[in-house]
Order: sequence, then C-alpha cells, then structure tokens
Amino acid sequence: MMKITHLLQRIGARALVLGLALSMGAIALPAAQAQALDPDATDVLQAMSDYLARTQAFSVNADIDFEVMARTGQKLQLSSYATLVMQRPSGLYLQRRGPLAEAEIFFDGSQLTVFGQRINAYAQQSLPGTLDNAIRVFELETGLPFPGADLLFSDPYAVLSEGVESSRYLGTAYVDGVEVHHLAFREDEVDWQLWVQTGEQPLPMKYVITTKWLTGAPQYEIRLRDWNTNPQIGRNRFTFTAPAGATRMDVLPASTLDDTNLMEETQP
Repeated sequence: MMKITHLLQRIGARALVLGLALSMGAIALPAAQAQALDPDATDVLQAMSDYLARTQAFSVNADIDFEVMARTGQKLQLSSYATLVMQRPSGLYLQRRGPLAEAEIFFDGSQLTVFGQRINAYAQQSLPGTLDNAIRVFELETGLPFPGADLLFSDPYAVLSEGVESSRYLGTAYVDGVEVHHLAFREDEVDWQLWVQTGEQPLPMKYVITTKWLTGAPQYEIRLRDWNTNPQIGRNRFTFTAPAGATRMDVLPASTLDDTNLMEETQP
C-alpha cells in the first residue's frame, strides 16, 4: 500500500537510519484483543473517508516531521511545511517548503508540473486523468511520498484499510486544541495512527506512520490544520505558467523536492 513505502525506499537508497521509538505508555492491549478489528475504529475511519470523498474542494495546511539518525549517532528532526488546494476530480496545487526543498506541484487534469522555486526550473509531462493518477505518477516518477497522499485519494478508506490486521479505538484526545477520535492500526510492516475531528466534520488532523522492523522504528508525522471545505479557488490556480527565465528540465535535482539531502551535506 502507499503509506510510507516510497519514503522508506528513498531513505534506504541514501543509507539513512531513521529513529523515533513510539511509546504507548499505559495503553497496553491484551494479546487476545491485539489481532481484532475494532468496529468503532472502522466506523470513524469510514466516516472520515466518506466525508473527504464527497468534499468536492478543500484547502489545508500541513506540518510534516520525521527524525533521522546521523552516522555519528546524533538524532535530528527534519521538518517541512505544505499547503494544498484540491478540486475534484482533477485540480491540484501543492506548495512544499523545507530546509532544502522548495517546490510547487500543479495538476489541471491534463498536465502535471513540478516547479523548483529556488532553482527556477520545472519538469512537466502530459497526464490526462484524475487526482489519483497525478498523485501516483508523482510518487512513481520521483520516488518520494506525496504529503498526506493516503488521505487524498478518491476512496481513502480503500487505501487506508488495505493490509490492516488489527485496529483499536483509543477514545478522544486533542490535536491543536481540536477534539479528535484517536485510532490505532497495525499491519505487517507498519503501525499507524490517525486522529479524526469529532462532530459533523470528521476531518483528519494528525497522521503518524511507524515502520516496525527497522532499527529505531522510523516515524513519519503529518499534522493537518486550517481546513477550508469551501475555498475560493482562482480559475488558474491549477495551471502552471513558467516564470521569466525558468528552465525546463527532464528531471529536477533531488534537493528541490527532498530534504533528506540535508543529511548528506551535514555528514562528517
């Protein structure tokens, strides 16, 4: 499934070891319950997925964090920011900023463009189709995860529930002052958690994926905020217009899109 696969492939290719051990503290689950699907967790996941699927347009901001462990043993956290505007079935704009990466992605139903702002260069390809097509092609072509991709597909429930072996509803909590349902899921290779806003708008507020079988249990976290399910979208929001002097390239340098290059620059 999508989840963190491409992220780990990228990190593996760069011989990085991620680390952030997840501690459940007092939330210890009996072994007999560990392999069951909790209907309350399923209901919340389904409600969130249905709500996202029928929302025709939205905008949202995201803060993305994951930790890396340098060869020296020092643990560092790489943090980035993204803002997203979507209009189903085929309008997408994403801006991402990080320590190195600063890029924009445009999709208008016929063309996918990735623009590297710091180098004033872009890569572009013809791509008729839907948002699902655009997200998959971006990940396949770059080897990088599209921020929050699992939540953006036309059928989030099908993507998220694939491979789930057990789940738990852990009650309510708060994310950025918003009351949320806390869900926990287990798969063969990853554990993941989801925090979904309570009430009539079951929006995802936080999403954490942990890979279980790598040293240090690498973790990827995205916090979603400033949701707007009735955004005012300009008619050219999803169309790319090359700035003056911009260079068209077949492939953009990795540092334009991916902050893990920062590790290579800081290694002794």
